[in-house]
Amino acid sequence: MIDFYSLSFDDREWVTHRMIEDGRQACEYSFANNYLWSDIYGVKMAREQGCLIFRFRVDETFCYTIPIGAGNRKGALDALLKQERAEGRNLILASLVQTDLDWLEQNYPGQYEVKTDRGDYDYVYSTEKLSSLAGRKLHGKRNHIARFKDGNNWLYREMMPEDAGECMRLLDIWKESEAEKWNDEMENELHMNRRALRSLAELVLDGGMLYKGGRLVAFSIGEPLNADTYVVHIEKALASVQGAYPMINQQFVLHNCQDYKYVNREEDTGDEGLRKAKLSYQPEFLVEKFQVRFLT
Repeated sequence: MIDFYSLSFDDREWVTHRMIEDGRQACEYSFANNYLWSDIYGVKMAREQGCLIFRFRVDETFCYTIPIGAGNRKGALDALLKQERAEGRNLILASLVQTDLDWLEQNYPGQYEVKTDRGDYDYVYSTEKLSSLAGRKLHGKRNHIARFKDGNNWLYREMMPEDAGECMRLLDIWKESEAEKWNDEMENELHMNRRALRSLAELVLDGGMLYKGGRLVAFSIGEPLNADTYVVHIEKALASVQGAYPMINQQFVLHNCQDYKYVNREEDTGDEGLRKAKLSYQPEFLVEKFQVRFLT
């Protein structure tokens, strides 16, 4: 039996090494992402034949990642298939990328069906373009930032673990401002944000804080995803402060992402407003993701 167990900080180094071996582009492939959402999606992990496998719930159904790392991937997946069939379930793999489908086609042809959801696709941007915001299409972003800088009474600084309380107060203001449309998804996001703030040091996350007139108006949290990509997990700003969102976006990239070619700003979850906002920054490409269900 493959032993799935709850994630702990002690697993971070081993998990991160498996991620590095694969160099994956999708935002799900970081230890912090899985740890932060583990309460919401029941994320657990297993070490099988030198590979990492995550298990999580989607609508009360168990889903798994494809085995990750340089171990015996086929042996690990064969063991997972056998275990699921013994439990009377069809194995479901989620958060797959195109290279995973290519590998599955080579090793398990005709044994599964594939589906995809546009709301799951990650938005990946050029670090240089997010830094400069050059060009006609990003003219509006530059204007909003110029308005934010009016008065020259702003400050950006690195987030420290002891800043968690101040950032949580901003989250409280955000919740109050969204009260009329508050829903379960937003409550889950709030829970994840608070967990990240409490675990900043243990998860080795970077954070940045933006002030206007001495008041915290935005913060962002992220980490390196692979050798050429940085991922932004969290970005929160007071919508009532003009330019706060584009300003924290640019400042965080300028201070934290310059050693990376790309910035992954995660998916839009099918939210039309969020999709419009992410597209407005002119992504370089989208990371397509797929779900596979093995047939009996």
